[in-house]
Amino acid sequence: MSSGAVPGLPIVDATTPAVLVLPGPVTRDEVPRLCDEVRAHLEGAGGGIVVCDVAGIGPPGLGVIDALARLQLTARRAGGRIRLRDPDPALRALLGLVGLAFDVEGQAEEGEPAGGVEEAVEPGDPAR
Repeated sequence: MSSGAVPGLPIVDATTPAVLVLPGPVTRDEVPRLCDEVRAHLEGAGGGIVVCDVAGIGPPGLGVIDALARLQLTARRAGGRIRLRDPDPALRALLGLVGLAFDVEGQAEEGEPAGGVEEAVEPGDPAR
């Protein structure tokens, strides 16, 4: 029996999302290039998630909000979505203020309990 290399493409972990690091501050001229990168990542993976690392984006403003909204729209059109990594609390507050909802890395997704949290059971509750 031989243990030679298997022909074909190497095995890739499809659950690891692509990461796009947003430089601080994002200018309006950079947004089309960033949207093209998001589209390319998602089309290459057949959809999924692109993680946007926003740790170095600087102080949030309406330009950042506009860029993130455009990236999310591009991702949705390509069959995916954006997840933020390391957003500043001020950025999260501003996103909430304008009504934009983003998944944030490390947060439980909607409808899922946070890790290590058990649902309380009241005495007399019927078994499920």
